[in-house]
This record gives sequence, structure tokens and C-alpha cells, in this order.
Amino acid sequence: MTRVTPVLQRWLAGERFAPLPARDVAQPAPLLSFEFFPPRSEALDQQLWSCIERLAPLRPRFVSVTYGAGGTTQGRTHATVARLARDTDLIPAAHLTCVGATRDEIDEVARGYWAAGVRHIVALRGDAPPGADYAPHPGGYAYASDLVAGLRRIGDFEISVAAYPEVHPTAASPEADLDNLKRKLDAGATRAITQYFFDTGTYLRFLDRCLAAGITAPIVPGIMPVSNFAQAAKFSALCGTSVPRWLAEMFEGTEDAPEIRRIVASIVAAEQVRTLQANSIDEFHFYTLNRPELTLAIAHILGVRAPSGPPPG
Repeated sequence: MTRVTPVLQRWLAGERFAPLPARDVAQPAPLLSFEFFPPRSEALDQQLWSCIERLAPLRPRFVSVTYGAGGTTQGRTHATVARLARDTDLIPAAHLTCVGATRDEIDEVARGYWAAGVRHIVALRGDAPPGADYAPHPGGYAYASDLVAGLRRIGDFEISVAAYPEVHPTAASPEADLDNLKRKLDAGATRAITQYFFDTGTYLRFLDRCLAAGITAPIVPGIMPVSNFAQAAKFSALCGTSVPRWLAEMFEGTEDAPEIRRIVASIVAAEQVRTLQANSIDEFHFYTLNRPELTLAIAHILGVRAPSGPPPG
């Protein structure tokens, strides 16, 4: 008589999980877009453009350039977007916020972008400077939905707006936050890009809520590969993104082991995007933090590769 050990018995009785399906080679690769932040120094400027050069061969749908809190980095954002439009084949999307400017001033910036050939705007309410509460500028656009409507009066921009699977930190309720998203899309936005998240189920449940609310525009998942866990945890606390305990445990003990940290980061992000891809998500927006390596690796896993031939055109 064969005797089953307790360990083997546990293995035999445990739930069986099928592997994530592999992408059919005949299936189109997903669409990608990348987000950069404007440099604060000459050294960081070189890092930014090195990152752009590394990622450009993947032919992203567009690349966006952020504003800092309270509208800081505005000049550097404009300069980076203008250079992208002038010197590259990439499609730049300029962040534009309601903070710290009148409608006339914001409209002037938008017209300047249009004149420079920029046709895509990421329209945001924007955050107040650290330690202050948000208050609409006198004579300015109060909220992102107002900004979207104003941009529509200026030109036929493609407009992306923000969405929050875990609710914006200042929203009165999840329902109010979803109503705000719908107002932005109803005002003329093309798509929403989500705040990054780590729990894939959170995003998928958010999609269910969007559809139930009558939202049919694309809700593109924002993905932030974690290269520095302590930094990511600190930033997540500020923007309302939950950091699961399993993620902290994944990175525990890697502070002085950069190679292990990079491997862990790749595994975490790859599992996230592959799970989303298995749920038919075919577009991703990557917060690159101006560091291309993890984004390049994840794009490769998703099936997005630099073409071997010369660029079209």
C-alpha cells in the first residue's frame, strides 16, 4: 500500500492554476505610450534624451511630458515637447493643467502648441504645491472638464485625461470621482489614462464600474515599473495608490542588491502586464521615470519589438 506523505497530500489536494496564455504571434502587439518628466539639470537632460532614444524604436502611439505640482517645470515641459515635435518622429503629448494660470494664459499655451504642430494634450486639473489645498485660479479653468471644453474650442486636439482606479485622494467618494471622469470624457476627451496601480484586480473592477456608468472611451492602464521600492512606496502614499504587502515582501532585503532588485522589478511588472493582456487589454501607458531598461524589457514580453526595417515615411 502506497503511503501519501502530508506534504504530497497537500500538493495533490491543492488548487490547480493554468498558465497565463501566450500571445498568438498572429495577434497584433499592444499599443504603447510612454511618459517622461522634464529635466531639472543638464545631466538629467542627457538622461532624458538617452531614454527617449532607447524607447523611440518601439514606435509608441505617443509620448507625454509631465508638469510638476503647482505648474512647476512648465517652461522645461514646453521646451521638451517642442524639441520632440521638431527633432523626432515621435508624437508628443503635452501635459497642461489648470493650476496657477488664467484661461487666457492657458489658451495661449494651447495655441502655441498647435502652432508648433502638437496635436495631443493631456488635460489635468493639476495638484497644488506641497502643503496647500487646491483652489481654482481666479479667471482660470476650475477643473479638468472645463479645460477639456476650452481646448475643444481652440483646436481639434486629441485629449487624454486622468482616471483613478483607487479614487483620487481629494474625491468626496468613488461615485463622485467616477462622475468627474465621465464629465471629462463627455466634454470631449479622447481617452483616459489611469494612475498607476499594483493590484491588477483593482483596475479590472474599475473597468466594470466605468462600463456600468456608461463610459465607453478607452481607459488605458498606467504602468509604473518599480526600480526603487522605497521611493515608489513614498510616492504612492501621496497619490493614493495602495502598495500590497506582497510587493513589499518581494523587494524586502534588496536595498543593497541592485541586480536582484532589477530582476524582481521585471518579474513583478511582467506578471502585471501579462495578466492584463490575458484579460484582452491591448494598450498600455508606461511611467518610465526617464529610465528605459524596465520598460524595454516589459515591451519585449508584450510582443512589442523595434522593427528591423527603416522607419516609415
